[in-house]
Amino acid sequence: MIIGLHHAQITIPKGAEEKGRHFYCNILGLEEIEKPDSLKGRGGFWLQVGDRSVHVGTEDGFDRQTTKAHVAYLVENLSDWKNVLEQHDIQIMEGVPIPGFDRFEFRDPFGNRVEMIQEL
Repeated sequence: MIIGLHHAQITIPKGAEEKGRHFYCNILGLEEIEKPDSLKGRGGFWLQVGDRSVHVGTEDGFDRQTTKAHVAYLVENLSDWKNVLEQHDIQIMEGVPIPGFDRFEFRDPFGNRVEMIQEL
């Protein structure tokens, strides 16, 4: 029986950890958490998102612009997030409406699709 979601993983190019930390920790305000010693040599970093985590791994040879795969961050003030991202020259893409939610999408600096969603 599946009882919950432990974490999600996205990837960024190998060697891009500092740029990734800047975007995810400084712009989005997510907290980096310690990776276990056994995994530190693989590159990447982990982020705390509420009571779950997002693992940012490293991977080359993959076109992130061509996938629908994404992480959706549940937020409290969608318009504030839209402003923050636009101030950092992130292009906002309106999402298909979902009843009970307001949302938009964007691509992170590595091409990963990201969704910001707010319950109405």
